[in-house]
Amino acid sequence: MSGCPSGEGALESSDTNGVAPGAPGLPARWTSSAKSGVGTALTKASRVWFTLSHGILNEVYYPRIDMACTRDLGLIVTGTDGYFFEEKRDADHVVATLREGVPAYVLTNTARDGAVRIEKSVLVDPDHDAVLQDIRFVPLRGSLADYHVHALLAPHLVNAGMGNSAWVGDYKGVPMLFAQGRDGTSLALACDKPWRCLSVGYVGASDGWRQLQDGGRLDPALRAAPDGNVAMAGEVALEGDGGFLLSLAFGMKPEEAGYRALASLQRGFEPARAAYVAGWRHWQDSLIPLGPPSPPDGLSPYRVSTAVLATHRPHSFRGPAVASLSIPWGFEKGDEDLGGYHLVWPRDLVETAGGFLAAGAVEDAESILAYLVAIQEEDGHWPQNAWLDGTAYWPGLQMDECAFPILLADALRREGAIDAAGLASIATMIERAAGFIVRNGPVTGEDRWEEDPGYSTFTLAVEVAALLAAGDLLAALGKGDAARLVREVADCWNEQIERWTFVTDTEIARKFGVSGYYVRIAPPDTADAASPLAGFVPIKNRPPGEDSRPAAAVVSPDALALVRFGLRAADDPRMVDTVKVIDGLLKVELPQGPLWYRYTGDGYGEKADGSPFDGTGIGRAWPLFAGERAHYEIAAGRLDAAQRLLATFEASAAPGGLLPEQSWDQPDIPERELVFGRPAGSAMPLVWAHAEHIKLLRSLRDGAVFDMPPQGVERYQKARTGSPLRIWRFNAKLGVIPAGKTLRLQLDAPARVHWSLDGWLDTRDSDTAPAPFGLHVLDLPTAAAAAGSRIVFTFWWPQAERWEGADFAVAIVAP
Repeated sequence: MSGCPSGEGALESSDTNGVAPGAPGLPARWTSSAKSGVGTALTKASRVWFTLSHGILNEVYYPRIDMACTRDLGLIVTGTDGYFFEEKRDADHVVATLREGVPAYVLTNTARDGAVRIEKSVLVDPDHDAVLQDIRFVPLRGSLADYHVHALLAPHLVNAGMGNSAWVGDYKGVPMLFAQGRDGTSLALACDKPWRCLSVGYVGASDGWRQLQDGGRLDPALRAAPDGNVAMAGEVALEGDGGFLLSLAFGMKPEEAGYRALASLQRGFEPARAAYVAGWRHWQDSLIPLGPPSPPDGLSPYRVSTAVLATHRPHSFRGPAVASLSIPWGFEKGDEDLGGYHLVWPRDLVETAGGFLAAGAVEDAESILAYLVAIQEEDGHWPQNAWLDGTAYWPGLQMDECAFPILLADALRREGAIDAAGLASIATMIERAAGFIVRNGPVTGEDRWEEDPGYSTFTLAVEVAALLAAGDLLAALGKGDAARLVREVADCWNEQIERWTFVTDTEIARKFGVSGYYVRIAPPDTADAASPLAGFVPIKNRPPGEDSRPAAAVVSPDALALVRFGLRAADDPRMVDTVKVIDGLLKVELPQGPLWYRYTGDGYGEKADGSPFDGTGIGRAWPLFAGERAHYEIAAGRLDAAQRLLATFEASAAPGGLLPEQSWDQPDIPERELVFGRPAGSAMPLVWAHAEHIKLLRSLRDGAVFDMPPQGVERYQKARTGSPLRIWRFNAKLGVIPAGKTLRLQLDAPARVHWSLDGWLDTRDSDTAPAPFGLHVLDLPTAAAAAGSRIVFTFWWPQAERWEGADFAVAIVAP
């Protein structure tokens, strides 16, 4: 049967100009986040990144890694007697790498009915903005003449499935399929074999899939589909061994895309393959060898992790890496989800830098620091997440993200990568970041899971560690006063971590036979309020009635950060007890070994029936925690336990070696592709997890936690440094302080403080003193005051020539 006749069986065109009917098509959707491969060329000439899933090409990004331009590109095979085979749905998929450690892929898709097999090699042309697929179609029943092979492409230019226009055209007489987005960004699909038929249409109404499903053939009369959710299709004229080469190229206008598609075809697959592999081999060979020798199948987990980190970087911006080339549950997400995970999170970015450092790629980590310096906001903080140019996407404030860049700078300095001149060049960044933390911490607007405000154990650990690191950096810059101040603040906060986050004598403590444990997060305390541990915390992503719990009832592996960042010893009885509670409430045994949940009652995951997360759900197990727990075991001196967790971590990867954000923790649901212990439907790969994997390999090699800052260990575990201070700010008003502590008022402007220790019977006036970071401080003499007394105070603002108009009080209580 002919694959592309006009006349009988073809769809009707909507008008005589060849415009497809059914505009604008169904609402646009993205595709599966369960990637089996990600890749790019390590050349500045290439501005293309690709992803793979279900045996086909998925999102392709151009000209920046935060700009998705396609949904997917796959093949449909038709044949006699109505045969219909779609490789992404009707085949068993096997993925392998073209060369060990190189993110170029060999895909083998075998029809489950045994009729056909499709073999593909996929990579980016290093010298052109094009993805090449070297494809061989193999009939397993019948002959080549019995089948018709069609390429189907869904453009989403740029980060949008709607508003695209597609048409059949040519470049210099070579037939191609073209599409263009609203901003002019364009793509072209070309083949080195003749097209037997080309057609375009609107998704769900007149697209190629619909044409083939309904009529068994493409309609060549449908040559244009303007302004909608469009799809493009072409039948390849097969000959010889069934091989052909597809080139999907991009440009800022159609002619540019057409030129690149043709130039890449003319160059051919083998020269592109050789250059692509050479670029990756050159970079990989510069890394520290970590982990065991490559296994027989050539899929080294270490090589995969380093390739994932390097693949998620742009070439046009020096330094950043996106969190993942995926959109969690993308098949349920439309144009409203502009960012997915292809955005820059400062936290994830510093974790990625740590992975590069652990692998010996120091220059890559340096470039990340340079990028963070460039996108820091004027007041010293970083956006919750951002596009590559630093434009904020979500508006949240996460204090750990304001602290992590300081830790990266300190790590690079200890690595010898930052000399005195380099340190001077980032002095402004360090001062701004440290000042922001001092003025706004330790309470965070959101924890690392981007949900709740309060005293987060993880955030506290990062903040305190960063302030100590800032103290060393500032001292090296000759800023002794600033160094002293940040260390005083760090000591003050560190001494209160247990007051803010450690509970005793609870039902959970009694259940597990422990004296107490660290909670996940406690609500911000306010003057005259009870301990924050007596409050409730929101549980995001859960339905009404399940969206709040007492702070003491919510635990998380986040508490392990107190050890990871050096503030508490692994054998501290409080940590040991907390680990018992974490394991009792959050550990789940999966086929690969134990994994952990994020926190008690988490709602970020599929629903009970396996349907996608849609704002509510049930949190699933995270492979990342196998790495974090392994690092705790290393800190405790249990290398064998950490080695076992490494095996669990690596066994949580998909067949292509990519690590998922979450693993499915319930019985199999085949119709939703959910298998017990295998990747769930959120992001894959999670770059943060691959960075943790590399750091774990380095830590095991070194016999010590690779990225543990040394300052906290020296100051709090060895020297047992305490704090004589408690700090009052307008955005952190204290209600009580322990007897024996000095009350420090920390203000943003000079003031005269009118104060009394006996209820205004005897009053005094004291002026604040200027301090680093534009602060003004006054230490009030409360250390000698007896428990049960109270200090009251108010402010005269000389610059504004006014009184505050309110009195403030702090009670002095027994320690």
